[in-house]
Amino acid sequence: MMSAPADLRNASTSAGKSLASDALNSPVAIPPMPDYNGRLLAYTSAAVIIVAGVLQGAFQDWNLWLIGGALIWLHIAHLLTRRTFLRNSPRIRQKMLTADCVIGGGLIGCIGLVAVPSISIALMLMFSSLIIGGIRQWLIGGAFMTATILAFFAVLGPADSFQSPLFTSILSILATGLYICVTAFYSHQQARALMLAKTQIQNQREQSIALSHKLSKYLSPQVWQSIFTGERDVRLETQRKKLAVFFSDIKGFTELSEEMEPEALTELLNHYFNEMAEVALKYGGTIDKFVGDSIMIFFGDPTSRGQREDAFACVSMSIDMRKHMKIMRQKWRSQGIKTPLEIRMGISTGYTTVGNFGAENRMDYTIIGKEVNLASRLESLAKPGEILVSYETFSLIKDRIMCRDKGEITVKGFGKPVPIYEVVDFRRDMGPNRSFMEHEHSGFAMYLDSDKIMERERHSILSALEDAADRLRREEDCARD
Repeated sequence: MMSAPADLRNASTSAGKSLASDALNSPVAIPPMPDYNGRLLAYTSAAVIIVAGVLQGAFQDWNLWLIGGALIWLHIAHLLTRRTFLRNSPRIRQKMLTADCVIGGGLIGCIGLVAVPSISIALMLMFSSLIIGGIRQWLIGGAFMTATILAFFAVLGPADSFQSPLFTSILSILATGLYICVTAFYSHQQARALMLAKTQIQNQREQSIALSHKLSKYLSPQVWQSIFTGERDVRLETQRKKLAVFFSDIKGFTELSEEMEPEALTELLNHYFNEMAEVALKYGGTIDKFVGDSIMIFFGDPTSRGQREDAFACVSMSIDMRKHMKIMRQKWRSQGIKTPLEIRMGISTGYTTVGNFGAENRMDYTIIGKEVNLASRLESLAKPGEILVSYETFSLIKDRIMCRDKGEITVKGFGKPVPIYEVVDFRRDMGPNRSFMEHEHSGFAMYLDSDKIMERERHSILSALEDAADRLRREEDCARD
């Protein structure tokens, strides 16, 4: 004969006082109903029933001694569950409730199974068992209570009459109803507190998700994901890894910055970075930083597909960026930007130090090492539209990407001259069966990638090309006449 379930009570104790209501956003304090108070209410109800029955002659006088024993057990149970090591046992409440069922069964047996009082006591026991331990505890408690009733019934025998006086019956019903209503009220309040806590936790979760997505804008998606999934600790630590390092900048951007207003220049630069970032993420690159009009990207950390695949993905990305730059240049030209903007890129592959650099309260996830310097040097040496790679990168991609030998250069930090190579194109796109073609001239620009053209778009493209060709022929005929 106990109070509301422990999980409800504990949840309301820890969270109920700090919750906000959905409508008013005001704190809702839910006082718990301790086990001691629940037992006190139950055993007091049983004591009132026994006293009434004794006074009306329904029970024998010696049953009054049962009240003292029940109240003693009340305090013993409190000491066991609150003042000893048993308070930390997750199943102690079920065990104590089983003991309550045994004691309650003894009370029923001692009063001789008088109908209404016996049913009242049994209802309090079964109600407590059901809300605390569910069906399992209800069955266990019912079994122990029945066994105890039968044992006492066999020893003491039945009462002279199974019918109780009217006053005793009414008092039994009222006492039982009071216990059930009070316990149900606290259970309802605590369940409501749990629902409010669940709502608050869900709101906080949604806010945390929204905030994490905002913070992810300041980190590369791979780094952000590794942090939030627990794969990587946020602490000052580095490691040596073989990475493919990429640098790029825009040739002609300095001249353009002198011609354009800062707002328009910023919009153009952000559009460029956004387009290039999408290309980088498509190939799995980790965007390190944007500096001016330069981009630094590396492959192989936090995730890696192997050195060869990382290098191939890096070079594939650079080729795609070069093609994408042609499309953007056409768009910019249509917007009145006459300065020819070209991208130049450098790629190096080798061992670098990667990880968190900085201070405990301000870290930067980046890479350092001579390969980073080499990639930056290759980018500065590259011509507009050119992709220069180191020998290590060339050796990893040469089977799938055509490269041209560009000789050797001297780089600070390298004891010997460094052989470099120019990326031409994918080998599969070389020759008459190549998937793309491009042509730029004053007044005309074309970029065609047949692999990316949908079947439904081919007819409109052919029509446009035919119209353009017919117009050029007519103009040429007019010029001849």
